[in-house]
Amino acid sequence: MKRVIRFLGKILLWFFILSIGFTVLYRFVPVYITPLMVIRMVEQSMDEKRAVKLDKKWMPIGEISRHMPQAVVASEDQKFLEHHGFDMDAIHEALDENQSGKRIRGGSTISNQTAKNVFLWPGRNYVRKGLEAYFTLLIELIWSKERIMEVYLNVIEVGDGIYGVEAAAQEFYKKPASKLSRQEAAMIAGILPSPLRWNPVKPTAYNYKRQSWILRNMNNLNPVGFGK
Repeated sequence: MKRVIRFLGKILLWFFILSIGFTVLYRFVPVYITPLMVIRMVEQSMDEKRAVKLDKKWMPIGEISRHMPQAVVASEDQKFLEHHGFDMDAIHEALDENQSGKRIRGGSTISNQTAKNVFLWPGRNYVRKGLEAYFTLLIELIWSKERIMEVYLNVIEVGDGIYGVEAAAQEFYKKPASKLSRQEAAMIAGILPSPLRWNPVKPTAYNYKRQSWILRNMNNLNPVGFGK
Protein backbone atom coordinates (compact mmCIF):
# COMPACT_ATOMS: atom_id res chain seq x y z
CA MET A 1 0.00 0.00 0.00
CA LYS A 2 2.85 2.36 0.80
CA ARG A 3 4.41 1.65 -2.58
CA VAL A 4 1.14 2.47 -4.30
CA ILE A 5 0.85 5.73 -2.37
CA ARG A 6 4.46 6.66 -3.20
CA PHE A 7 3.87 5.80 -6.87
CA LEU A 8 0.71 7.91 -7.02
CA GLY A 9 2.53 10.70 -5.20
CA LYS A 10 5.28 10.69 -7.83
CA ILE A 11 2.73 10.78 -10.64
CA LEU A 12 0.98 13.73 -9.00
CA LEU A 13 4.29 15.53 -8.46
CA TRP A 14 5.30 15.08 -12.10
CA PHE A 15 1.86 16.25 -13.21
CA PHE A 16 2.31 19.50 -11.29
CA ILE A 17 5.87 19.97 -12.55
CA LEU A 18 4.94 19.38 -16.20
CA SER A 19 1.68 21.35 -16.13
CA ILE A 20 3.28 24.38 -14.50
CA GLY A 21 6.33 24.06 -16.75
CA PHE A 22 4.29 24.00 -19.97
CA THR A 23 2.13 26.88 -18.75
CA VAL A 24 5.23 28.99 -18.11
CA LEU A 25 6.67 27.96 -21.50
CA TYR A 26 3.48 28.88 -23.35
CA ARG A 27 3.57 32.32 -21.79
CA PHE A 28 6.38 33.07 -24.24
CA VAL A 29 6.29 30.39 -26.97
CA PRO A 30 3.56 30.04 -29.64
CA VAL A 31 1.21 27.08 -29.23
CA TYR A 32 1.58 25.22 -32.52
CA ILE A 33 -0.38 22.06 -31.74
CA THR A 34 -3.18 21.13 -29.33
CA PRO A 35 -4.89 17.86 -28.34
CA LEU A 36 -8.01 18.84 -30.32
CA MET A 37 -5.96 19.33 -33.50
CA VAL A 38 -4.45 15.86 -33.10
CA ILE A 39 -7.87 14.31 -32.46
CA ARG A 40 -9.35 16.01 -35.53
CA MET A 41 -6.49 14.80 -37.74
CA VAL A 42 -7.01 11.24 -36.50
CA GLU A 43 -10.75 11.54 -37.26
CA GLN A 44 -9.96 12.87 -40.75
CA SER A 45 -7.49 10.06 -41.43
CA MET A 46 -10.16 7.48 -40.57
CA ASP A 47 -12.65 9.00 -43.02
CA GLU A 48 -11.86 8.09 -46.63
CA LYS A 49 -13.95 11.01 -47.90
CA ARG A 50 -11.91 13.63 -46.02
CA ALA A 51 -8.34 14.77 -46.49
CA VAL A 52 -6.16 15.35 -43.44
CA LYS A 53 -6.00 19.11 -43.01
CA LEU A 54 -4.26 21.33 -40.47
CA ASP A 55 -4.45 24.97 -41.49
CA LYS A 56 -2.99 27.06 -38.70
CA LYS A 57 -0.90 30.24 -38.78
CA TRP A 58 0.28 31.78 -35.51
CA MET A 59 -0.17 35.55 -35.45
CA PRO A 60 0.88 37.90 -32.61
CA ILE A 61 -2.00 39.83 -31.06
CA GLY A 62 -0.51 43.07 -32.40
CA GLU A 63 -1.06 41.77 -35.95
CA ILE A 64 -4.74 40.87 -35.42
CA SER A 65 -7.50 43.37 -36.07
CA ARG A 66 -8.71 45.00 -32.84
CA HIS A 67 -12.23 44.10 -33.93
CA MET A 68 -11.54 40.39 -33.37
CA PRO A 69 -10.83 40.51 -29.60
CA GLN A 70 -13.76 42.91 -29.22
CA ALA A 71 -16.03 40.50 -31.10
CA VAL A 72 -15.15 37.38 -29.10
CA VAL A 73 -15.50 39.23 -25.80
CA ALA A 74 -18.89 40.56 -26.92
CA SER A 75 -19.93 37.08 -28.02
CA GLU A 76 -18.32 34.70 -25.54
CA ASP A 77 -17.27 36.44 -22.34
CA GLN A 78 -18.27 40.05 -21.69
CA LYS A 79 -16.58 40.11 -18.27
CA PHE A 80 -13.28 38.75 -19.59
CA LEU A 81 -11.21 41.69 -18.34
CA GLU A 82 -12.88 41.66 -14.92
CA HIS A 83 -12.93 38.05 -13.74
CA HIS A 84 -10.08 35.75 -12.74
CA GLY A 85 -11.02 32.89 -15.04
CA PHE A 86 -14.55 32.16 -13.82
CA ASP A 87 -17.67 34.24 -14.39
CA MET A 88 -19.70 33.25 -11.34
CA ASP A 89 -22.82 35.12 -12.51
CA ALA A 90 -22.78 33.21 -15.82
CA ILE A 91 -22.22 29.92 -13.98
CA HIS A 92 -25.20 30.55 -11.67
CA GLU A 93 -27.39 31.53 -14.64
CA ALA A 94 -26.37 28.37 -16.48
CA LEU A 95 -27.16 26.21 -13.45
CA ASP A 96 -30.57 27.84 -13.06
CA GLU A 97 -31.42 27.30 -16.74
CA ASN A 98 -30.23 23.70 -16.69
CA GLN A 99 -32.20 22.90 -13.54
CA SER A 100 -35.34 24.52 -14.93
CA GLY A 101 -35.29 22.11 -17.86
CA LYS A 102 -34.24 24.63 -20.48
CA ARG A 103 -31.48 23.89 -23.00
CA ILE A 104 -28.21 22.75 -21.49
CA ARG A 105 -25.70 25.58 -21.44
CA GLY A 106 -22.43 26.29 -19.71
CA GLY A 107 -20.84 29.31 -18.08
CA SER A 108 -17.55 28.95 -19.93
CA THR A 109 -15.21 31.94 -20.17
CA ILE A 110 -12.52 32.68 -22.74
CA SER A 111 -9.98 31.63 -20.10
CA ASN A 112 -11.79 28.29 -19.63
CA GLN A 113 -11.89 27.71 -23.37
CA THR A 114 -8.22 28.60 -23.78
CA ALA A 115 -7.19 26.20 -21.01
CA LYS A 116 -9.35 23.45 -22.52
CA ASN A 117 -8.10 23.99 -26.07
CA VAL A 118 -4.40 24.14 -25.18
CA PHE A 119 -4.10 21.39 -22.59
CA LEU A 120 -7.12 19.07 -22.73
CA TRP A 121 -9.36 16.91 -24.87
CA PRO A 122 -13.07 17.53 -25.67
CA GLY A 123 -15.52 16.14 -23.16
CA ARG A 124 -17.92 16.89 -20.33
CA ASN A 125 -16.97 14.45 -17.57
CA TYR A 126 -16.06 15.64 -14.08
CA VAL A 127 -12.37 14.73 -14.37
CA ARG A 128 -11.95 16.88 -17.48
CA LYS A 129 -13.92 19.75 -15.94
CA GLY A 130 -11.73 19.58 -12.84
CA LEU A 131 -8.58 19.70 -14.98
CA GLU A 132 -10.06 22.59 -16.97
CA ALA A 133 -10.56 24.55 -13.74
CA TYR A 134 -6.99 23.76 -12.67
CA PHE A 135 -5.45 24.91 -15.96
CA THR A 136 -7.69 27.99 -15.98
CA LEU A 137 -6.28 29.00 -12.61
CA LEU A 138 -2.75 28.37 -13.89
CA ILE A 139 -3.04 30.53 -17.00
CA GLU A 140 -4.82 33.30 -15.08
CA LEU A 141 -1.97 33.26 -12.58
CA ILE A 142 0.94 32.98 -15.02
CA TRP A 143 -0.31 34.66 -18.21
CA SER A 144 -1.62 38.17 -18.77
CA LYS A 145 -5.13 38.75 -20.12
CA GLU A 146 -3.56 39.86 -23.39
CA ARG A 147 -1.62 36.59 -23.63
CA ILE A 148 -4.75 34.55 -22.89
CA MET A 149 -6.55 36.37 -25.69
CA GLU A 150 -3.59 35.94 -28.05
CA VAL A 151 -3.45 32.19 -27.49
CA TYR A 152 -7.24 31.84 -27.71
CA LEU A 153 -7.40 33.63 -31.06
CA ASN A 154 -4.61 31.42 -32.41
CA VAL A 155 -5.89 27.98 -31.36
CA ILE A 156 -9.69 28.17 -31.66
CA GLU A 157 -11.32 25.83 -34.16
CA VAL A 158 -12.90 27.93 -36.93
CA GLY A 159 -13.70 25.25 -39.51
CA ASP A 160 -12.80 21.75 -40.66
CA GLY A 161 -9.04 21.65 -40.14
CA ILE A 162 -8.88 25.45 -39.69
CA TYR A 163 -7.52 26.89 -36.45
CA GLY A 164 -6.95 30.46 -35.38
CA VAL A 165 -8.24 33.73 -36.81
CA GLU A 166 -5.32 34.24 -39.22
CA ALA A 167 -6.07 30.93 -40.99
CA ALA A 168 -9.80 31.77 -40.89
CA ALA A 169 -9.28 35.24 -42.38
CA GLN A 170 -7.13 33.80 -45.18
CA GLU A 171 -9.50 30.88 -45.86
CA PHE A 172 -12.82 32.74 -45.77
CA TYR A 173 -12.04 36.36 -46.62
CA LYS A 174 -8.75 36.09 -48.55
CA LYS A 175 -7.07 38.65 -46.32
CA PRO A 176 -4.85 38.71 -43.21
CA ALA A 177 -6.42 38.86 -39.76
CA SER A 178 -5.07 42.40 -39.37
CA LYS A 179 -7.52 43.56 -42.08
CA LEU A 180 -10.72 42.00 -40.73
CA SER A 181 -13.64 44.42 -40.54
CA ARG A 182 -16.09 44.68 -37.63
CA GLN A 183 -18.70 42.74 -39.59
CA GLU A 184 -16.26 39.96 -40.54
CA ALA A 185 -14.92 39.68 -36.99
CA ALA A 186 -18.47 39.48 -35.62
CA MET A 187 -19.39 36.76 -38.12
CA ILE A 188 -16.32 34.67 -37.24
CA ALA A 189 -17.08 35.07 -33.53
CA GLY A 190 -20.67 34.08 -34.21
CA ILE A 191 -19.82 30.69 -35.71
CA LEU A 192 -17.41 29.64 -32.94
CA PRO A 193 -19.99 27.65 -30.94
CA SER A 194 -20.35 25.29 -33.95
CA PRO A 195 -17.43 25.83 -36.35
CA LEU A 196 -17.92 22.48 -38.12
CA ARG A 197 -21.58 23.25 -38.78
CA TRP A 198 -21.46 26.92 -39.80
CA ASN A 199 -19.42 28.82 -42.38
CA PRO A 200 -18.88 32.60 -42.09
CA VAL A 201 -19.08 33.12 -45.85
CA LYS A 202 -22.24 30.99 -46.18
CA PRO A 203 -24.20 32.35 -43.23
CA THR A 204 -27.69 31.22 -42.28
CA ALA A 205 -30.44 33.54 -41.08
CA TYR A 206 -29.47 32.56 -37.55
CA ASN A 207 -25.83 33.50 -38.23
CA TYR A 208 -26.88 36.95 -39.45
CA LYS A 209 -29.05 37.41 -36.37
CA ARG A 210 -26.18 36.42 -34.11
CA GLN A 211 -23.79 38.71 -35.98
CA SER A 212 -26.14 41.67 -35.40
CA TRP A 213 -26.36 40.82 -31.70
CA ILE A 214 -22.56 40.67 -31.43
CA LEU A 215 -22.14 43.99 -33.26
CA ARG A 216 -24.54 45.67 -30.82
CA ASN A 217 -22.61 44.25 -27.88
CA MET A 218 -19.31 45.40 -29.42
CA ASN A 219 -20.68 48.94 -29.48
CA ASN A 220 -21.94 48.75 -25.90
CA LEU A 221 -18.73 47.35 -24.38
CA ASN A 222 -15.64 49.38 -23.54
CA PRO A 223 -12.76 48.75 -25.98
CA VAL A 224 -10.85 45.60 -25.05
CA GLY A 225 -7.63 47.31 -26.09
CA PHE A 226 -5.91 44.35 -27.75
CA GLY A 227 -5.05 44.03 -31.42
CA LYS A 228 -4.02 46.25 -34.27
